[in-house]
Amino acid sequence: MSHRLRKPRPGTSGGRQIAGSAVASRPWGGTELELKVKLYVGNLPFSATETEVRDLFEQHGSVDTVSLITDRDSGRPRGFGFVEMNDGAEAAISALNGTVMGDRNLKVNEAKSREDRGGGRRNNW
Repeated sequence: MSHRLRKPRPGTSGGRQIAGSAVASRPWGGTELELKVKLYVGNLPFSATETEVRDLFEQHGSVDTVSLITDRDSGRPRGFGFVEMNDGAEAAISALNGTVMGDRNLKVNEAKSREDRGGGRRNNW
């Protein structure tokens, strides 16, 4: 009986997801671990666009993705989103947390994984 060892998928460690990581390809065929930090951006004006948020965060580092969350049923903005940065995340947090965008004070911090957020339904019955 032979056991084949399988490499974990990129961004995982033995089946567990690693927060803030991705694998980038090198031109010569190898891979290099590139850390990305996902930031939570709260209290966004409902009129904010992904382009405006990207432009705001790119002043502090390299932005990979911007995702503004909308209501499932109505499609309207929910007033928060996520920005994934390759570098400059700490600078963006310290510079942008509490700043005003469209008459609203932004809340910017490192996003927590779904398991770490707490809350939700409890079995207290």
